[in-house]
Amino acid sequence: MTYGIEAAGLTKRFGETQALAGVDLAAPEGTVLGVLGPNGAGKTTAVRVLATLLQPDSGSARVAGFDVLRQPAEVRARIGLTGQYASVDEDLTGTQNLLLIGQLLGLRTAQARTRAAELLEWFDLTEAAGRVAKTYSGGMRRRLDLAVSLVGRPSVIFLDEPTTGLDPAKREEMWDVVRRIVAEGATVLLTTQYLEEADALADEITVIDSGRVIAHNTPDGLKHHIGGQRLRVRPVDPGRTQEVRRILVDLTRCVPELSRGELTCRVDDDSLLPELVGRLQVTGIAVSELSLHLPSLDEVFLTLTGRPTSDTTEEAA
Repeated sequence: MTYGIEAAGLTKRFGETQALAGVDLAAPEGTVLGVLGPNGAGKTTAVRVLATLLQPDSGSARVAGFDVLRQPAEVRARIGLTGQYASVDEDLTGTQNLLLIGQLLGLRTAQARTRAAELLEWFDLTEAAGRVAKTYSGGMRRRLDLAVSLVGRPSVIFLDEPTTGLDPAKREEMWDVVRRIVAEGATVLLTTQYLEEADALADEITVIDSGRVIAHNTPDGLKHHIGGQRLRVRPVDPGRTQEVRRILVDLTRCVPELSRGELTCRVDDDSLLPELVGRLQVTGIAVSELSLHLPSLDEVFLTLTGRPTSDTTEEAA
């Protein structure tokens, strides 16, 4: 297997703070590696090391087949990076920002213009192409920033919380762009505070906490990590909630959680579902929801780190 990103034993200290404490990462070519972790976990530090913006204190890393310490120029020629905050030149137009990067990358003027037009269309910025970036909304600047990182058709792309500040519709459009560039063969490392984003895009997920890798698996693999499935039942008549609760206790031997009229119970055997349906029918209890599913990544994250996803804004280091 060929890897677009490989890292082993990365460490990095800032004074008394151990930002990375032996981090291993691996992303096969043409896949998305999601890197998750709470505030201060070390995600952005790892991205900066891999993008040659920081040197690790120890450990090794290869990106696009090149060593980040011994061959940084080769690495930089093959990567795209979108940081947590848009870094476009706000005094240039959208087109000028893209043309500038294209020319810095050695594209001929005609090539740079063609690529700029293509990316502006991709990111729904064609109508704003002639406006200076300072007049763009935050979401538009974010999309232009990502477009800039793709000018050189990089083989490895680092997306550090790329959809921060975007509304749900624009976020899904960004997901489509990520899927497209991966389909064309690029490798993507994605950090995000939106766990549904990691679930939707990542082939594999690495969870970092306090500078250490605490879990690595596919999204479904991580969900199985905390065990069991979640059974959800919502009676149409809230007055019959306690009856449903007694049925669930009898069938599952668990004590269901109640939230906003919905009962949730952890189960290890999905064969009880038909029996539950039968018991509800016999007792004449109508339900508006009855589902059996794996835990969410939010539940996985809370189990692994002990912190909710609302605490996942990135560290300054």
